[in-house]
Amino acid sequence: MTPASYAYAVTRGLKPEQVAGVRGVDGTEVHLVAHRDLVAVVGAVPLEEYDADALKAKLERIEWLEAIARAHHGVVDAVGTHGATLPLRMATVYRSDERVAEVLRDGYDRFTAALDDLDGRVEWGVKLYVEPPPPEPAAPPSATGKDYLRRRRDARRSREDVWRRAAEFGHRVDAALAELAVDTRHHRPQNPQLSGARGENVLNAAYLVDAAGARDFAERARSADGAVPGIRVEVTGPWAPYSFAVPADPEAVR
Repeated sequence: MTPASYAYAVTRGLKPEQVAGVRGVDGTEVHLVAHRDLVAVVGAVPLEEYDADALKAKLERIEWLEAIARAHHGVVDAVGTHGATLPLRMATVYRSDERVAEVLRDGYDRFTAALDDLDGRVEWGVKLYVEPPPPEPAAPPSATGKDYLRRRRDARRSREDVWRRAAEFGHRVDAALAELAVDTRHHRPQNPQLSGARGENVLNAAYLVDAAGARDFAERARSADGAVPGIRVEVTGPWAPYSFAVPADPEAVR
């Protein structure tokens, strides 16, 4: 097997003893690659199992995807306890530690600016769901065709009203939370069949928040849950700022 370097995150001033015993994907212990004050947290993986073709096949296996996501986030969370951390995209793999050092050197200004922006800040996630409407009751045996059409029309109007209220409420929640955030990212709504969440996702946003104001942000976000019947608000965090990280180097082998 040819060794390659799986990169988890970029930070500054991290010492080897601060990540001693931290393990990532495949249970491999992580190590550090440095350039000036920048430090990349990496782990050794077999290149043959993480090249583009191998990853394409693996990413279709939900169990593997969940396992690598847990391992990746676990390393990032461990690193994040020691200072500003720039998470890299999951399955960012380079051919060697030397290549990782080159990426740090070539992107030094970009990484440094991003870490400055993220220093002392965390990410919160907020999702808004519309609860599925109750099923229509069966029409009575005596119902006419006109009755059926009226019931269908009323049901459609009811659904449209729920979606309208959800959209308006989502805009209000987003605007209120943006007041307490440094930056905001709006992600594509999640497919409930993939996420397993109940209801239809109509807002999927991430907010970059100063750590000092995280408590106020969380309280405001959670106060929105239950404010409108049929609409549920889910708040998660604080997380490492994945949504606000710079993109991984395009030369990574994935």
